[in-house]
Amino acid sequence: MATLLRPFLRHQIQNRLFIAEAMTVSVRNLNLQEYQSKKLMQDHGINVQRFQVADTPDQAQKAAKELMSSIAKELVIKAQILAGGRGKGTFIENGFKGGVHLTKNPNAVKDLARSMLGNRLVTKQTPKDGVKVNKITVAEALDIARETYFAIVMDRGYNGPVLVGSPQGGMDIEEVAAKDPAAIFKEPIDITVGVTDEQAFRMAKNLKFRGEQLKEAATQIKKLYNLFIKVDAVQVEINPFGETPDGRVVCFDAKINFDDNAEFRQKDIFALDDHAESDPREVEATKHSLNYIGLDGNIACLVNGAGLAMATMDIIKLHGGMPANFLDCGGGATEDRIFHAFKLLTSDRQVKAVLVNIFGGIVNCATIANGITKAGKSMNLKVPLVVRLEGTNVDEARRILAESKLPITTASDLDDAACKAVSCISK
Repeated sequence: MATLLRPFLRHQIQNRLFIAEAMTVSVRNLNLQEYQSKKLMQDHGINVQRFQVADTPDQAQKAAKELMSSIAKELVIKAQILAGGRGKGTFIENGFKGGVHLTKNPNAVKDLARSMLGNRLVTKQTPKDGVKVNKITVAEALDIARETYFAIVMDRGYNGPVLVGSPQGGMDIEEVAAKDPAAIFKEPIDITVGVTDEQAFRMAKNLKFRGEQLKEAATQIKKLYNLFIKVDAVQVEINPFGETPDGRVVCFDAKINFDDNAEFRQKDIFALDDHAESDPREVEATKHSLNYIGLDGNIACLVNGAGLAMATMDIIKLHGGMPANFLDCGGGATEDRIFHAFKLLTSDRQVKAVLVNIFGGIVNCATIANGITKAGKSMNLKVPLVVRLEGTNVDEARRILAESKLPITTASDLDDAACKAVSCISK
């Protein structure tokens, strides 16, 4: 559920809150590099390009020679970063063009690797200062004779997994759905039964596989579903799911999203999470069960409940302020969690004020108050703090705050809190 919620939050923050158009929003998710996703698929018997991973030029050259002497006629060398548009990117340090290169000469791979590894690649999807490339893949290059689209997703409309496919692959599936909805095929799956042979073959036929490729495509569809279930995925997207001129059916590119709630039984997969390109604040928030998304404003928000957090950001903006973050401390907030939330918020140098907005239904307001006073006293809080508390044990919470002797500005309601937070910065 959490994995699905975060893209929703990003959409809501960017579009409903009408915050500045230039704002950048980071989204916390399990981040697997391309080679990690392909290794998962390979381990489950799914057809992918043969490849090796290298983090030094010497390793890359060795991999190139091994592949060219066995099965490859041409090689593709790819920089491994969590961003699209790598092929058209540029490396900052040396001006080298392209994070994806083709070559038939294994001796050229060492120089290509040297130009990529340790340097920052800028693409249309990276920050302006680029992302450092620590690993590359050296893989067999395959020609694609035909491209299709295939995915397995959890769909609330069907109360379970659904196979989604189109013979029009290699492009944005949303564009296909808009222009030619008849080209999208769906196959709801009974999760207690799994994908039947009949369903797999029907989807493969809809994707226009024929002959031996039809049988192999159906087999791959069933294997992809088995992977989907085994790793607790909420989405496995293959685009393109294609065939080569010599008749091989191959998953050329993959995107896998996982259910965050299944981390306790998918420890090996979640251990692969590459935090190198993640916002360190969001990584820290995860450690303390905080739902955090960094924004570009200067008023930090600590709220319980996603809906109330959204409303808090709305009203800050309405009164002329800019929220610095989305932070939902959750209904099970403890004093320790509140302490770490404050530590996280005040570590952001752009924060000029903190607004706490708690409606205590499940959460005890006194617990929040104790966490606030603990944080305020131990951190020597240097920015204005505005607190609005309502709900369970609120009188005790107000007494705790009043006796703390901390410079806390209390607010009677959310509108009052937002006004006071904005005016703190305007002074």
